[in-house]
Amino acid sequence: MRNERMRTTIAAGGAAVLLGATMFVGGHVQAPVESAEASTTHTAPNARSREAIRLRNKMRKLWEDHIVWTRQFIVSAIADLPDAGTAAARLLANQDHIGNAIKPYYGDAAGERLSSLLRDHILIAADLLDAAKAGDSEGVEEANARWRANANDIAAFLHAANPHHWRTRDMRAMMSAHLDWTLTEATARLHGDWDGDVAAYDRIHRDILHMADMLSLGIVAQFPGKF
Repeated sequence: MRNERMRTTIAAGGAAVLLGATMFVGGHVQAPVESAEASTTHTAPNARSREAIRLRNKMRKLWEDHIVWTRQFIVSAIADLPDAGTAAARLLANQDHIGNAIKPYYGDAAGERLSSLLRDHILIAADLLDAAKAGDSEGVEEANARWRANANDIAAFLHAANPHHWRTRDMRAMMSAHLDWTLTEATARLHGDWDGDVAAYDRIHRDILHMADMLSLGIVAQFPGKF
């Protein structure tokens, strides 16, 4: 039901609020936090093997797709362009692609779980839209809390999968910063702050490459026999 509602909302072009609603809780724009630095980036002896480099490039491509299609959706939805629904569908597909990428290492069930958590992130945002359109400030706050909890669930999942190389605090900081800077990007776009929009996206791009490398290097360190 929530999937159907979200697709209907996107098709209507009203989903510009989807990524922007949470930025106005309490009537002000919330400042982003700094992302975690590479404190847990482990350089395994085989990190430069052909298979390791292939995984690194694949992870970078998947997470760059994530931010590119998020940005495309933000731009199209705010401008009420007809491709907003297509961009949203591509963004949803990216969550499955990311889940599929970890299946060779953690199994099908783990990959499906990660995809589910990532898709929930988007579906919770649809609830944010419903509350924002209804002027329900309590609903916006409640959905925002669930969105943040979902990010923590993703961090917990990653840590449980690779506890020695993906520390909880680093995974949580990484996810929190990603949400915060994406919200900053959407806020700037909504307000016509083009310089701020570009600056936020540049920061997002830098951070997402760091995130992708943390994940790929962690896998290489955990499964040296595969590389």
